[in-house]
Formats: sequence, C-alpha cells, structure tokens
Amino acid sequence: MKPSLIVSLVLIAGGIFLILHPPHYVSRQSVFKLGTLHASVRQERPLPSWVGGTVLGIGLGVLSLGLLKKR
Repeated sequence: MKPSLIVSLVLIAGGIFLILHPPHYVSRQSVFKLGTLHASVRQERPLPSWVGGTVLGIGLGVLSLGLLKKR
C-alpha cells in the first residue's frame, strides 16, 4: 500500500471520529481574586466541530492528490 493512501485513510477516519464523538478538554478560568483569596471555575468543553471537518478535508485532499499522482 502507498503511504499516502494509509495517511489519508487514517486522517479520514480520525476526522469522522472527531465529528461524531468530539473529545473534551478542561478550561480553567479565574473568576474572583482578592489578595491571597481566589476562586476559579473548571469547565469541560468539547473540541470544536471545525477541527474534525478540517482533519476530514485534509484526509480527502491527500487521498485525491495520491490518486491523481498515480496517473
């Protein structure tokens, strides 16, 4: 198998997975600070959906370039 085909299939599968099941990351934000006393908020946020779409698009681009280069 060609390396470009393997890379494109991995990117396409990863992009589809990121769109369907986006992972979460932790965001911490300071909301109150007075001297040594401080309060912060910890939120779990999903990865934006455009990340999965970008990975999917790159995978499709690599696949199409690999197929065109074959000719």
